[in-house]
Amino acid sequence: IRPGKNTADYLDFILTRLTVIGAAYLSFVCILPEFLISQYKVPFYFGGTSLLIVVSVTMDTVAQIHSHLIAHQYEGLIKKSRLRGRR
Repeated sequence: IRPGKNTADYLDFILTRLTVIGAAYLSFVCILPEFLISQYKVPFYFGGTSLLIVVSVTMDTVAQIHSHLIAHQYEGLIKKSRLRGRR
């Protein structure tokens, strides 16, 4: 990637598009429970913000577990390399 105005414009375009899509998604997640409660009388016990927090914490926990499992896979390789280095 070459630095310059074209690259800056392209990155700005991509970031703007990602930001708009992310904002629309967050708005949808926060408004949907309120809409279901008011229009269809669906008993929904979490508000939009609470649901967003629960999903975020769950995704973060899954990411931490995944990184721990990957680190555990490489643990044996690290031990083997330490043994070879001491010889």
